[in-house]
Amino acid sequence: MDNVSSIKFFIPELFLTVAVIAVIIAGLINKNKNKFLIPGMSVAALLGTVILSFTQYEMGMNSLFFNMTVLDPMSVFFKILVAAATIWIVLFSLQQHMKVEYYILLLITNLGMFLMASANDLLMILVSLEVVGLSSYVLAGYYKNNMKSSEASLKYVLYGAASTGIMAYGMSILYGLTGETNLAAIQQQLLTQQPYNLTVFISIILIFAGFGYKIAMVPFHFWVPDVYEGAPTPITAFFSVAPKAAGLALLIRFMTTVVGHQLAPGAAEWLQNMDISAPLLIAILSVLTMTLGNTIALQQKNVKRMMAYSSIAHAGYLLMAFVVFNKEGYAAIMLYLVFYLLMNFGAFFIIHMVAQKLGSEDIETFYGLGYRAPFAAVSMAIFMFSLTGLPPLAGFIGKFYLFAAIINGHWYWLAVAGVLNSVISLYYYAGVARAMFLVKTETKDAVSFQTFDKILIATLVIPTLVFGIYWTPILELTMRSIKLFAGN
Repeated sequence: MDNVSSIKFFIPELFLTVAVIAVIIAGLINKNKNKFLIPGMSVAALLGTVILSFTQYEMGMNSLFFNMTVLDPMSVFFKILVAAATIWIVLFSLQQHMKVEYYILLLITNLGMFLMASANDLLMILVSLEVVGLSSYVLAGYYKNNMKSSEASLKYVLYGAASTGIMAYGMSILYGLTGETNLAAIQQQLLTQQPYNLTVFISIILIFAGFGYKIAMVPFHFWVPDVYEGAPTPITAFFSVAPKAAGLALLIRFMTTVVGHQLAPGAAEWLQNMDISAPLLIAILSVLTMTLGNTIALQQKNVKRMMAYSSIAHAGYLLMAFVVFNKEGYAAIMLYLVFYLLMNFGAFFIIHMVAQKLGSEDIETFYGLGYRAPFAAVSMAIFMFSLTGLPPLAGFIGKFYLFAAIINGHWYWLAVAGVLNSVISLYYYAGVARAMFLVKTETKDAVSFQTFDKILIATLVIPTLVFGIYWTPILELTMRSIKLFAGN
């Protein structure tokens, strides 16, 4: 589809672009006179974007801007997910009196993630990753007078630059082999020309490095603990879900289209005849990611760093379902991302609330919190056990579908590794609950939180409980979102 014809399918992105300009102008006029104006405009813009995106579910599959991007139900799902995540972050940041630049950067990052969800060309993949990356580097170092925040930003920049360079080199090899940048055209050239498999595999591995960095996969995870600890906690929560979701959308589209799309004649045979099995490699990386994340999380005394390594482990869980290369696995990933957003955001929000009141993110700060702040402590325990995957919570349902996908795909050893890692994770998640309810503390003064904070936590803890019992609407949405893309 040409550029002019594509515009009517690009309305959410255009709306968000106009919103960014409007927020910039409002910031210049307002000059901090009304501290709720800019956050309110940002939330309104994101809500409008969610509504506009949702209306695109009925538009089917369309190739836009000469096949640079695509509009399909899968891209719509991820757009709604990242926009919803950004809304929560804006609301969570309200009481921190962030400057207008903070909200502008969040909106620009959101626009970049929209492009990531729709990218269908090597050039667009790089552009979208850089839009998200550059904004994220600034957000990570937002507290410029804080040494940890500055360190977080620097490490994020260095690892981001290195991974992007590696990815671009892999793309140049793939372009040299096929003469194409469009993903579907690359697939057809690979199937037609049958180039030397090892060369193709090396190029895909180099490209995979860029995706691995974005989703915090081993061995591209080194930036995570320091960046998560040093960045403002709302941004840490944001990094743990939204860019990871957009990165997984890119990964699904690239790997499925270029490597193993089930619709392409001969694609499955070509995948099986590769010198090294791509699904097996992803399975091994999945096990390494979840195992490293969980085992190092066991040793953490700082709850925020513990959650950083937990985020690495969850990247491993998500990669598990990817190895089956079918709609069941993709739907399981998307379902789990919805539940992961709820429980992970909730945990980070409570960590931040406690740190603001008590001045520390160490595990000792949570001692006796069950008696000093019952609502926050009970909510935190729910989020911890949901992240573990215990019933009847949303995290259990999410992991159930992840494991069901790989068991149906006959990856039994991978399922065993995932279960063992979930057992390991129970130790440190339960350790937080133990600190809140079972460890005595000399200080028994009540810790009070504002009503707005409690309402915000309730918007996360209630769905975490409800979706553990009734999750059918979310499951149906994910299956609807992946149907066209998976070719069923």
